[in-house]
Amino acid sequence: METGTGLMDEAGLAAFEELRPRLTGLAYRMLGEVQEAEDAVQDAYLRWNGTDRAAVEEPRAWLIKVVTNLCLNRLASARARRETYAGPWLPEPVPGGPGGLGARVLGPLETAEQRDSVSLALLTLMESLTPAERAVFVLREAFGYRHRDIAGVLDVTESASRQLHRRARQRVASAERRFAPPGERWRRLVERFLDAAVRGDLSGLEAILAEDVVAWSDGGGKVSAARNAVTGRARVARFFAGVARRAVDLPGAALEPSIEEINGVPALAVRGDGELTMIAVLEASGEHVTAVHAVLNPDKLAFAARALSRSGRLPGPS
Repeated sequence: METGTGLMDEAGLAAFEELRPRLTGLAYRMLGEVQEAEDAVQDAYLRWNGTDRAAVEEPRAWLIKVVTNLCLNRLASARARRETYAGPWLPEPVPGGPGGLGARVLGPLETAEQRDSVSLALLTLMESLTPAERAVFVLREAFGYRHRDIAGVLDVTESASRQLHRRARQRVASAERRFAPPGERWRRLVERFLDAAVRGDLSGLEAILAEDVVAWSDGGGKVSAARNAVTGRARVARFFAGVARRAVDLPGAALEPSIEEINGVPALAVRGDGELTMIAVLEASGEHVTAVHAVLNPDKLAFAARALSRSGRLPGPS
């Protein structure tokens, strides 16, 4: 009998590795942080190695349950840390593209629901959910789980699962699909935003910003960033023109902006002085930007920098 003690056999390892992208994608959607997600999956691997695998009838269901509950435990401590975080807390941005480092974190992006569920906008909104609501929402919306199966994962009744899902959907309904114009139109909007910001063109920026646009910038207390949300067309335009100007004025800095696929959508990446300094993801309605999520915290940009450098889409540090 396969007891799970010692080194894992080839069949047990193969079963886990086949599911790793899905497990990591689940964990990232639950936690919004790459290292936390990978650590949760590694903990699941250790549990898988230590269990009597011959007694596990459905490895996929077993591992999904383990990872979900590990994430629920991690969310409790994560929320305590985020309450004392310097300024707005935003999820960690992850570059997309098949075969890249980011693909192993984002997991399957085969359906619109799976793609939506890794958007920075929705991940940010999911911070308002309780851990149980978030688990149900992710399992149902991103992975298509039936409430009967979710009930088994969370050890609740099917009725409770439906109620949690209903509450979660009500809380995030305002964001559903409103941040996803057609791909080419979205890319053109990002290009216009980038061009105007780099040139310091306030009128050009204001022309593409909604009147009630909101911008969040996450510097984590490590770099200069707004400690509160910036609201209104004129203020947001001045803020991003200022960010671009400060980057250009850095001693010896060569500003290298580019448009990259981040969390499944075109986004703005800025590299200066040999480092990735900002990733900004836009939300849009029609032809206007309604929100901007700008990540400047170097700790949160480290994975994206590695992923973009390895893919060749962004030069590595000199």
